[in-house]
Amino acid sequence: VQLQASGGGLAQAGGSLRLSCVTSGRTFSAYAMGWFRQAPGKEREFVAAINWSGGSVNYADSVKGRFTISRNNANNTVYLLMNSLKPEDTAAYYCATTNGVTLTSKLDEYIYWGKGTLVTVSS
Repeated sequence: VQLQASGGGLAQAGGSLRLSCVTSGRTFSAYAMGWFRQAPGKEREFVAAINWSGGSVNYADSVKGRFTISRNNANNTVYLLMNSLKPEDTAAYYCATTNGVTLTSKLDEYIYWGKGTLVTVSS
């Protein structure tokens, strides 16, 4: 199973970026997906999750109202649209998948991880 994230880069505060993550090697539509992030010197933290169908989502309080997670099961891709970016959103962003259909914010329930894509927000 491979997850390939892309879309990171440099943005100004108040700007937007959209991350994408393509999964291969398993039936994408059968599993929940999540996004996590890790800032330098900090632990990896939950950002957003989506269930197998896209009908249920969950967000960390720090991004609620600014970020939107979505998925397209036809092209095996999960997205994270990030609006109203803040300097504190600067981090490496990771997509991950669980072994079930139900979304979760618990890091240890994610079994496959992609390599991070770096997001840098300047003030």
